[in-house]
Amino acid sequence: MSRVKSWELSDALWQLVEPMIPQRTRNPKKVYHRKPGAGRKPLPPRQVFAGILYVLRTGCQWNAVPKERFGAPSSVYGYFRSWAQAGFFLALWVAGLTDYDEFHGIEWEWQSTDGAMSKAPLAQETVGPNPTDRAKAGSKRHLLTDGRGVPLALVTTGANRHDVSQLERLLDSFVIPRPEVTPDRPQNLCADKAYDSPYCRQVMLDRLFTPHIVSRGEEKQQKDRTPGHRARRWVVEACHSWMNRYRKLLVRFEKTDASYYALLCLACAIIAWRQVFPIYE
Repeated sequence: MSRVKSWELSDALWQLVEPMIPQRTRNPKKVYHRKPGAGRKPLPPRQVFAGILYVLRTGCQWNAVPKERFGAPSSVYGYFRSWAQAGFFLALWVAGLTDYDEFHGIEWEWQSTDGAMSKAPLAQETVGPNPTDRAKAGSKRHLLTDGRGVPLALVTTGANRHDVSQLERLLDSFVIPRPEVTPDRPQNLCADKAYDSPYCRQVMLDRLFTPHIVSRGEEKQQKDRTPGHRARRWVVEACHSWMNRYRKLLVRFEKTDASYYALLCLACAIIAWRQVFPIYE
């Protein structure tokens, strides 16, 4: 059996997604005068979701969605906006983490945080001058992962917002409940030198995290000096790399933060589910 392409919707992934598809509803304040059977028929939900997944993975424009495979591009985009407003993509992320926790267990003991910038030439919200790209428009995602690199919390800002400024907001943005910290079950938070300040350490301590703030070079030195030492911080960088494989996130063309955040949530859900189910086999 041939392997399913990453931009294709497999039966395994659809079985996970289908129960959470929002039901199509009509606006009770709007009067409909169309005759029975008139107008464009609703697209099958599977066809719509396959089109959204295709856009996320390939990075194509919404109006370039292949009509013969997924239906009218305007309809696919309309469904996407409607589902995003209904919280569907965030619900997928929560479901993915729930399944991941049930099968493998979220690795709460060692968590890691970092930010990553992307170009955002058309963005109108959560956008700012990118200090690493000649002040061109850019966005930034601030990410927190578990010990295996699975995303647990996410915040979006303009590229000009420093990681430190969003740490408190990020640590209050877990999409699933964080377990209680006990002496037997501590929670460590790894970060790079950008977070090396009394403020950041206090923010972590206030939320019962044990701070581990080291640079990449210091991690390597610790590994060389201590046999069996395991570097922990790098997993968040791996997660950012996984997300960049979804080409729609590598360069942001979404104007609104709601649309951009919905695509990020969908990518996070797939990353979590891939730890548990062979959704591309």
